[in-house]
Amino acid sequence: MVTISLCMIVKNEEEVIGRCLESVKDLVDEINIVDTGSTDNTKKIVEPYTDRIFNFQWINNFAAARNFSFQQATTEYILWLDADDVFSAEEREKFKALKESLTTDIDAVSMNYYLSFDDEGNVSSSLRRYRLVKRENQFQWIGAVHEYLSVGGHLLDSDVGVSHLPLSHDHNRNIEIYNQLVKSGEQLSPRDTFYYANELLDHTQYEKAIFYYEQFLTSKLGWVEDNIRACYRLADCYSHLDDKENYLTSILRSFEYDIPRPEACCRLGYYFMEQFKNYEAIHWYEQALLIKQNPHAPFQNNTFTTWLPHLQLCVLYDRLQQYEIANAHNELASTFIPNDKKILYNRDYFNRILKEEKDPSKNLP
Repeated sequence: MVTISLCMIVKNEEEVIGRCLESVKDLVDEINIVDTGSTDNTKKIVEPYTDRIFNFQWINNFAAARNFSFQQATTEYILWLDADDVFSAEEREKFKALKESLTTDIDAVSMNYYLSFDDEGNVSSSLRRYRLVKRENQFQWIGAVHEYLSVGGHLLDSDVGVSHLPLSHDHNRNIEIYNQLVKSGEQLSPRDTFYYANELLDHTQYEKAIFYYEQFLTSKLGWVEDNIRACYRLADCYSHLDDKENYLTSILRSFEYDIPRPEACCRLGYYFMEQFKNYEAIHWYEQALLIKQNPHAPFQNNTFTTWLPHLQLCVLYDRLQQYEIANAHNELASTFIPNDKKILYNRDYFNRILKEEKDPSKNLP
């Protein structure tokens, strides 16, 4: 069986670090914690799990800190996690099976990263990230912020998943790093340009975000998945600015990079729905349900292929007074979010409407 070092960078993570380490402590052979300047009880909480605690002076560069953490590893493979990541009981068993079966010809292993969950606890959005890498390959992290791990060789996509369960977030940290880079005159890479635009959007700086999204797209150097997401987020900027024409253009622009994705279809459906162009909206929401997503796609958001289009179709068919079809879509949505208040309200509403249709006398005063 291969040996694995856990490598983490942390700062002021007392709320979550114990939960993370408890979920992984018996899955790895070594735990390396690199602290970048905690002033809370993070180190004290970590001490029962490992004595391999290192200090690293924070220099506004996540890749530098992560590369330093990797340098502390002494085993065959390196696993990295953030303090607010957790292995659930089910995923722990998958990890154990992976560790037992992993052969040393594998250079890097990707895992699912579960980013959000619905009210039923089901994963609603996820992506894949390379989590486990062979130490001797000395793979490097790249990027001051929104860093990524550059890997190559014999790669394996595993079925293991890591849950991202943050309790809090430093909303200004990333944009401040980017602002400093721009102010210093550093040329942003296409990837950083895209992520800087995302930060600007999150901070409601819509016009500035549009500028950087356009700079990213016109460079023609971006990853196709980032290109498509940039189109969606351009649409978000224009939506906030109440610019319906450019909102529509931005969504359609995503078709330059791939066939219509379910998210694009839902966005188009919403565009027409807002204008009460019900049949056009129905077409696009139905398309969202028909498109088959690649199960190995790097980004997954089940919202756009499950309950959302059904719930919107419920509203649209209700507008057209086609209550049987509307009710059917509500029930289909309920198979994904059965206890949602909207679903329960709609069910009562359609029960009443359909009963009145069967017995018109109930409408009499």
